Amino acid sequence: MTDVEDELTSQPECWARAAAEAPEHRGMLPAPGERVALVGCGTSYFMAQSVAALRETSGQGETDAFAASEFPHGRSYDRVVALTRSGTTTEVLELLRELKGRSRTTAITADPHTPVVRAADDLVVLDFADERSVVQTRFATTALTLLRAHLGLHTDTVVTDARTALTTPLPEGLVEATQFTFLGRGWTVGLANEAGLKMREACLAWTEAYPAMEYRHGPISVTTHGTATWMLGEAPDGLAEQVRATGGSWVAGGLDPLAELVRVQRLAVAVAAARGLDPDRPRHLTRSVILAP
Repeated sequence: MTDVEDELTSQPECWARAAAEAPEHRGMLPAPGERVALVGCGTSYFMAQSVAALRETSGQGETDAFAASEFPHGRSYDRVVALTRSGTTTEVLELLRELKGRSRTTAITADPHTPVVRAADDLVVLDFADERSVVQTRFATTALTLLRAHLGLHTDTVVTDARTALTTPLPEGLVEATQFTFLGRGWTVGLANEAGLKMREACLAWTEAYPAMEYRHGPISVTTHGTATWMLGEAPDGLAEQVRATGGSWVAGGLDPLAELVRVQRLAVAVAAARGLDPDRPRHLTRSVILAP
């Protein structure tokens, strides 16, 4: 079993623990009514997108998400939350240092023995969800679960669905597909972006991700025999039928969308195995991007 396989299968337990511990971190996480920005890089940025959509649509305050390198310094926020598994990512650390004294900052990390401890005002440590693999799975989804529980939007069904995602067979024929498109709506757009990234990292697949209603506006033109379109969350009316009419495969997301992401992680590992690739050693990637001064 690869590291990434071992780590992705532990997600139900990690999520349950994060949800249970969420009240302990209440004072370090955004309060209702605060103007908040969430930042990250790569996978963490996509998790930030999902949390921002969840928080704002649930009426808890204006919330934005940015790649750490693209933070708009002309805006003011009551709190900036940085997601960083390693606590060493250059763009995140530089941003947190620049925000000192301007906005309250919180870092959610897996490693408390890294520079992020000094860069952020508040620290939430999810060391039980740390990973050996370069490819992120459980840390990212556990951080999202923590914030989802903090918002009052987590239920035990999510953990149950994750266990189902780990034990049920993947849809037939998916491993042989030549192109994958992931779709989301609202908070699941971030999950769709992460699904696409996971497939690119772990198995070098041709993947794309879009808001579901945008799929008709051009991207559907690449859909054909041998391609797969996977919906994370509820699909727009008629879209499944349109995709099937192209000859492509349609995968309906019947589980909680975060659990659907677990199924995608499993698919990435399966495709890697079929292509003779090692998902623990993705091409050109390291566990953290640390830029030289």
